[in-house]
Amino acid sequence: MKQIALIGATASGKSALAVELALRYNCQILSLDSLSVYREIDIASAKPSKNELSLVKHYGIDEIYPNEHFSAALFFDIYKKAKYECEQSDKNLIIVGGTGFYLYALTNGLSNLPAISNEALKTAGDELLDKKAAFDKLSLLDPEYAVKIAPNDSYRIQKAFEIYYQTGEIPTKVFKSTNKEPLCPSIPIFEILFDRNELREKIKFRTQKMFAEGLVDEVKKLENKYGREPKSMKSIGIVEILDFLDGKITSKESEELITIHTGQLAKRQETFNRSKFANAVKDAPEKLKILIGDFFDA
Repeated sequence: MKQIALIGATASGKSALAVELALRYNCQILSLDSLSVYREIDIASAKPSKNELSLVKHYGIDEIYPNEHFSAALFFDIYKKAKYECEQSDKNLIIVGGTGFYLYALTNGLSNLPAISNEALKTAGDELLDKKAAFDKLSLLDPEYAVKIAPNDSYRIQKAFEIYYQTGEIPTKVFKSTNKEPLCPSIPIFEILFDRNELREKIKFRTQKMFAEGLVDEVKKLENKYGREPKSMKSIGIVEILDFLDGKITSKESEELITIHTGQLAKRQETFNRSKFANAVKDAPEKLKILIGDFFDA
């Protein structure tokens, strides 16, 4: 069995390219997308089409419900299953998606963090009552960790304080002392490159397509069934629609905001990939097809 990773910014055409390559080179696909993992979030996550899913076996899609928790550790379990089944059926594996953190964990190891007590959870949560103050405090406590995250990244800021209040140690020290061996340290990584203006237009088109496919109705159903508290309900494409449903913005404004926020996400993904996967083979989709084909044919 051979395996590769195909990464790139959101809306860069990774999923469609992965399906094309999988059909040509006897592959199955493992999704790296942190939203496609949820059942019932189909339009907002821009999942592969039903036809694409029927053509190639996918892992990491529709694994849990929107009110359930997903983690890198669970992703590891899905990867192990995908790898085992590929080996048993003499298939290759393409790992594809925009959530680079999961790939980084696969190639660099995942910290085996301690269980967090309710007391530590509450204390960490209290820190987030003032997000700016929380980030400033974290920057003083652990500048090495703080520089890696955005000042408004509530999830990672709270996780950092949970670790700090549970262990009494800064996150950077805990991560280094509890790191586990990577599952696939030497996997070839290919990254799709796109002209920024062209990618912006693709994002705009995809957002329009999501609205045409019924994004508003999907979010209504999700809210009615799961409420707004689950982490999945705070994703791009969902929060903007909730604001529209609340009457805070118009439908047109929600569409524009989704396009803007998705563009900002794409920029963060490019920055992450550049810093974490410096050895990735980077090129336009057509050239990557040739390079990946050479790898599978070798």
